[in-house]
Amino acid sequence: MPIALPLVIYDKLEQQVEAMEREGFVYFPNILSLNEVEELRQLSLELEPLSDALDTDLTLENDGHFQRCINAAFNRDPLFLKYLDKPGLIELAEAIHGPDCHIISMHTWAVGPGRPDQLLHTDWIPASMPEELRSDPRLQLPIYITTAHFYLDDMTETLGPTKIIPGSHLSGRSPDHSNVIDGEQVLETNWNGIEEHSFLGRAGDCIFFRSEIWHRGTSNTSNRIRHTFMVHYAQRMITQKFPPYIDFQYNQDVLSVASPRQLRLLGNHQPGVYD
Repeated sequence: MPIALPLVIYDKLEQQVEAMEREGFVYFPNILSLNEVEELRQLSLELEPLSDALDTDLTLENDGHFQRCINAAFNRDPLFLKYLDKPGLIELAEAIHGPDCHIISMHTWAVGPGRPDQLLHTDWIPASMPEELRSDPRLQLPIYITTAHFYLDDMTETLGPTKIIPGSHLSGRSPDHSNVIDGEQVLETNWNGIEEHSFLGRAGDCIFFRSEIWHRGTSNTSNRIRHTFMVHYAQRMITQKFPPYIDFQYNQDVLSVASPRQLRLLGNHQPGVYD
């Protein structure tokens, strides 16, 4: 039986920072207006995937399910700029990554029925270590990368919610799916007896989580397209990931209307160490 993720709201920044250390994520309700939700849904379907940008463009006819992902979405339309520094959320990103943090990527996602389940995984483990060390409350590692995962639909189990294991960033490792018993792969599906929880928020909600937390996307078994939008933040020392990488060119129409804070989030930093 699926377990719903408890949606606890922390109003104070200090509480949010503590939750990122303790649970590995923070829930933001209604951070997008209904108009913003609709705007992002439309953009995710209207923007043409570009092969040079490594965008994903899967079709039901050729691939068995529809899936479209637009990489570095901010570069495609100035409308995306306001999602770089959403009030209420950007303060947390800057509190944990530092005032000179930036984004490392931004994606729109549209996924139709038929996409298979993902396995539990982490996005990045900056420092693997024994669990007894990582779980010691005296040890607080810097938070290097976070994801703001915005939901553009009311989530249900059939639409394919994100599942996470609260507190699993304290494991000090990624899930281990390498064991084989009697020729069958044995998947790691819980940590310290804690099972995965489904995020069943509403359109306009956001879950903000650190890269070490165990999570996965699940299959869309409905008859609708699932829309999500992601912004990934990081400390300045973490490189930005804008395909096609060395050949990436910023859209000057976007930069010309960006605020100073938005320009910094896009990479316009003041000189610092190693510069």
